[in-house]
Amino acid sequence: MKVLVPVKRVIDYNVKVRVKADGTGVDLANVKMSMNPFDEIAVEEAIRLKEKGVATEIVVVSIGVKQSQETLRTALAMGADRAILIEATADVQTDIEPLAVAKLLAAVVREEAPGIVLCGKQAIDNDMNATGQMLSALLGWSQATFVSELVIDGDKATVTREVDSGLQQISVKMPTIVTVDLRLNEPRYASLPNIMKAKAKPLAIKTPADYGVDVAPRLSIVNTTEPAGRKAGVKVASVAELIAKLKDEAGVI
Repeated sequence: MKVLVPVKRVIDYNVKVRVKADGTGVDLANVKMSMNPFDEIAVEEAIRLKEKGVATEIVVVSIGVKQSQETLRTALAMGADRAILIEATADVQTDIEPLAVAKLLAAVVREEAPGIVLCGKQAIDNDMNATGQMLSALLGWSQATFVSELVIDGDKATVTREVDSGLQQISVKMPTIVTVDLRLNEPRYASLPNIMKAKAKPLAIKTPADYGVDVAPRLSIVNTTEPAGRKAGVKVASVAELIAKLKDEAGVI
């Protein structure tokens, strides 16, 4: 079974994000970029499936700027077999919208015919949590989201989902789209020998035109601002004072 894993190049999660002075977006100048952490978990899960003999090939795909090759090479160094980069923009400030990404991924899926698509549940830059669900709708495949445990048995996948009320276990028919959550696994570090080997692994470069997909943005960013700073906390002398403050000052009760 072939596994397809979409990965995205995002600002490293350890970096403090800065907003441009004119409010037109996030400042990406000289900022460390890395693989979206949820996508890294998806890559790790694909590798584990291959190690168990469930998967035979792992294909990683990224949609964005040419610098995303670095992200794909990281996935290849972890253990993926080959990569596809769809250069959808030359501007690092342009974020390809989820619907366009889903359409491109649908075209890749039809071409590659994987048995499962493992996605991160969301990207940490835009937090949209939409691409996996849109891809499922476009393909007409089953989907399992927010997955913290995955077991594949024949033509079905049994997953444990993290939902607001706790954990939910469901079975979905293969082929399927699975979006992974934080507790599914802990990604491995790429060793130096594997980093060197990754340079020789296949990396195909495509464009949206190759798949007949229009990636023109449908949304426009009006303004970008940093979140308001948190006010200093206060100590209360009693439960009665706490309740009074929650009622009169915070207005939450």
